[in-house]
Amino acid sequence: MANQYEVLADHYPSSSDYEFLYTLITWIRYVQSEFRQSSVCSLVPSSAERVFKLAGMVDGFCCYLEQTFGDLKERGVVIGYDARAHPPSGGSSKRFASLAAAVFTSRGVPVHLFSDITPTPFVPFTVSHLSLCAGIMITASHNPKQDNGYKVYWENGAQIVSPHDKGISKAIEGNLEPWPESWNAEEALKSPLLKDPYQDVHTQYFKAIQKLCHYRDINKSSKVKIVHTSVHGVGHTFVQSAFKAFDLPPPYAVEEQKDPDPEFPTVKYPNPEEGEGVLTLSFALAEKEGASVVLANDPDADRLAVAEKQESGLWRVFSGNELGALLGWWLFSCWKQQNPEAAVLKNLYMLSSTVSSKILRAIALKEGFHFEETLTGFKWMGNRAKELIDQGNTVLFAFEEAIGMQTSKLRSSRSYLLKKTLHIHYMCFNTKNDQNIYFFF
Repeated sequence: MANQYEVLADHYPSSSDYEFLYTLITWIRYVQSEFRQSSVCSLVPSSAERVFKLAGMVDGFCCYLEQTFGDLKERGVVIGYDARAHPPSGGSSKRFASLAAAVFTSRGVPVHLFSDITPTPFVPFTVSHLSLCAGIMITASHNPKQDNGYKVYWENGAQIVSPHDKGISKAIEGNLEPWPESWNAEEALKSPLLKDPYQDVHTQYFKAIQKLCHYRDINKSSKVKIVHTSVHGVGHTFVQSAFKAFDLPPPYAVEEQKDPDPEFPTVKYPNPEEGEGVLTLSFALAEKEGASVVLANDPDADRLAVAEKQESGLWRVFSGNELGALLGWWLFSCWKQQNPEAAVLKNLYMLSSTVSSKILRAIALKEGFHFEETLTGFKWMGNRAKELIDQGNTVLFAFEEAIGMQTSKLRSSRSYLLKKTLHIHYMCFNTKNDQNIYFFF
């Protein structure tokens, strides 16, 4: 094994490169377990042998994409990243994104690499907007500061199900030998195959979500005061832009938490699922400004916690089932006003998973639209929604009870909201289905 370690040292002299490779080890294991569950892994390497075994992982994923898409070198992939960093080693999400881009460009695959930090929803939006083969987001989402990871999107934006899970696993197992030329991030950044989608996607994203604004005149005159915290993540700028796109007054930002900071100094865990513990500063600002609603995103801005001040003066943090009921009812009410004909209900669907409240089933029975229950996990709802849309149906809303809510917004003439507990996936569909898939290492 000594020779293998020497080869590895020659190929990957940077400690941050070691860390990046190690973060992918768990993905190998994750793929080999057929994506049965999400997992998180620290960036701290445990041994050089494990790092060496990992070196060909990204190469394997690229190979599988080559085998699957005959037009991969025309369509390409997108890679985004959050603001996580580990200064002692020089590792960061940005650095890891560059290394991942190097793998693809070395194989002649076009890469749309964001030039700056982005919220996770921008990546699946880009997959749809540019009709790409896959998308990668370097982030550990709401996990502790020492973690980092991958979120991967297929061409339809939905998380991977069979046969792709087994296919990727097989491709990785056959490509554990690293490609030396794949890890030259500096050369990758000079490649003509590399493009920056930031400005175009930023413009098109906020243009697209305006289609979801149903009461613009009311928004303009709204007196509701809202506080928002990005919990030291990337969300502040983008949430401000989203409020502007809806002609809503800008939310008050929690000053101590609005700028990206990989140390997350004001919270134990940067997770809106923690509820009041993460929202303490938000509640304090809301009391100061007279705000009645608090919104909190996780660091990569695809999860959203919601709290409302009650008449008693206490704050109520909504559960996922509560938000699923409220949002499902609201979206159907807005849709019904725009589509009063009873006949169109035959093509309208809502979804939720088996672990969630059956409130949508009750609404569907009352109103006359379709409800379907899926297995636990967004991958089932995402892929089923895509199937229904391809059949000419409208999937208005879907959610899953957990401990949080994820938001994602995609371009298209169709729109619906995928929600996960206090996390909401807000998506607009065209022929592409947008869905987060968690390959956290």
